[in-house]
Amino acid sequence: MCNLSWKIVIVLLFVCLQSMVVAASSDCRKSDVLCVGLVTDVGTVDDKSFNQSAWEGVQQSAATLGTIIKYIETRDPKDYSVNIGLFAENGYDVVVTVGFGLGEATRQAAQQFSDVKFIGVDQFQAKALPNVAGLIFHEDQAGFQAGVLAAMLSKSGVIAAVLGTNLVPPVVAFKEGYEAGARYVNSEIKIISTYHPGGLAVAFTDPEWGASTTKQAIDQGADVIFGAGGTTGNGALIEAASHPGKYCIGVDTDQWSTLPEAHPCLISSAIKRIKAGVFQLITQAKAEQFPSGNFFGEVGLAPFHDFENKIPSSIKDKLAKIEQGLQNGSITTKK
Repeated sequence: MCNLSWKIVIVLLFVCLQSMVVAASSDCRKSDVLCVGLVTDVGTVDDKSFNQSAWEGVQQSAATLGTIIKYIETRDPKDYSVNIGLFAENGYDVVVTVGFGLGEATRQAAQQFSDVKFIGVDQFQAKALPNVAGLIFHEDQAGFQAGVLAAMLSKSGVIAAVLGTNLVPPVVAFKEGYEAGARYVNSEIKIISTYHPGGLAVAFTDPEWGASTTKQAIDQGADVIFGAGGTTGNGALIEAASHPGKYCIGVDTDQWSTLPEAHPCLISSAIKRIKAGVFQLITQAKAEQFPSGNFFGEVGLAPFHDFENKIPSSIKDKLAKIEQGLQNGSITTKK
């Protein structure tokens, strides 16, 4: 009886969610209105990292282009297709799906709804579809710059990376770039890199594991921590901030703005300019200039903020030369 009651509640919640989307999309079938829906990967839209950056790009389109916007937070990977369909079936012109895990569901929806444009964040397109743009990044280059910074600031000669799952290629690229960058300036440096042992459903939403793994790395001598894995990575940064004298580096967005708890250690972030990339693609969709296939967004390091005067000019100069080298191809991450 209890199980039946819960099933009824779940069904009612689903119907309620669908009704809200339909109500919000009453103008979306008009030709002069552009509606944009965003579907998160598992996690919340205010995760202070990946989902939030994409949503901010959608919000910018509302402020600048006058789009009607809405988001759906995915609680379980099995709901990817349903959540995408809630927008595609109700007149939305553009659907942004956030994360590698939604790639297959996005492609299936694109083939079913050929009049809807899909922006797949972190979704490499092996085969182009006319209504899908995969917003991808050179994460290895951002990670490389973070590794250079970490190695040059480390006093112990030990640095660490606390990461989401290796099932996600961009996470692997961040790790490999981080390690290559650190060794580029110090071939003898010790690097402790740890992937979350869980699957896609939990690897990016486990701040407790991020914190405990960071503490273990610090106990082994690490004095710079790179946290790359949604709220899991956030847990790593917050834990590092509780250890005086340690540095930490965020990921995806400038986490100085989104994670003030990490300010005591947060020297920079290896950023993918997701917000800018999402907004640019929505703008192109509105102008009927939507690209297909893969669209590369920009990467780099976030500002040093309160650490600006504490970072030696020699390190800043080195980072500037390396960034230029990565851009012109004279330096490679060997990825």
